[in-house]
Amino acid sequence: MSNNTVLKGVFLVGLGATSYGMLATFVKLAYGDTGITGNPYTTAEVTSSQFILGIIGILLINLFQKNKNKNNVKKASSRNIFQLMLAGTSLGMTSVFYYLAVRYIPVSIGIVLLMQTVWMGVILEMILEKKLPSKQKVISVIIVLIGTVLATNLLKNEIQLDWHGIMWGMFAAGSFTTTMFTANRVATEISSAQRSLYMLLGGAVIVFGFSIATQTTPFNYDIFYKWGIIMALFGTIIPPMLMNAGFPLTGIGLGSIVSALELPISVMMAFVLLGEEVIATQWMGILLIIIAIVIMNLNFKRKQIV
Repeated sequence: MSNNTVLKGVFLVGLGATSYGMLATFVKLAYGDTGITGNPYTTAEVTSSQFILGIIGILLINLFQKNKNKNNVKKASSRNIFQLMLAGTSLGMTSVFYYLAVRYIPVSIGIVLLMQTVWMGVILEMILEKKLPSKQKVISVIIVLIGTVLATNLLKNEIQLDWHGIMWGMFAAGSFTTTMFTANRVATEISSAQRSLYMLLGGAVIVFGFSIATQTTPFNYDIFYKWGIIMALFGTIIPPMLMNAGFPLTGIGLGSIVSALELPISVMMAFVLLGEEVIATQWMGILLIIIAIVIMNLNFKRKQIV
């Protein structure tokens, strides 16, 4: 693989991760806004508008690819569709849990909790493959846990964290771990646009079910054009398309390292646009988490070369 091809992959994955990193800040801004009914936007309205507009966007991309490539695009089978929609339910749960988390806690803390997928992924891999993790992965997990303590400022206890936010944040990390494992293993033979569409449809089942169960006020339909378009672009359209295109060019190891950009971007967006306080020890914890991701994936890359 040429250097230009790898560089292109790094660029695509980096843009996708940057887009994801901006998302939580937009969600927080939406929470601080009010709709035509005069009520603040709810989690149900935020997630529903994002998924509906995201599905429409991905559907248009699929139609464009079909017309462009005519009969060269492999169609998903009924089995593929079922598997992808089932896998997509974890995507829907991730959105609901994560958006509930940032309602109670700062975005800079929420993204750190989401990054607990590093050690959760190691545990899930250990269970599925029935073997102990490597020393490098164990070291990475320890570094992540130390980084989390620093990034959430638990030692100085200067930030009072709502336990609801911690709980939803950890649930989001758990469901996101499932999403990452299934996304790279289910129906990989069909196009990324088709895979994204059917996973979104599966996620929509969860999101709409949550919305029906929790929406007690009149629905603010203006969420669709005020915030829904932005969140659909940065959460459900741009990132999966760019990252699905970039990962095959970078490989899993390098791609995972580059995708860690999501963490500092999310914190910086919250710092600049939301005015969230992020002290030096928190930045140190964030850096440690990124280092842990690098250590884990450099080890994976070496194993491939050998």
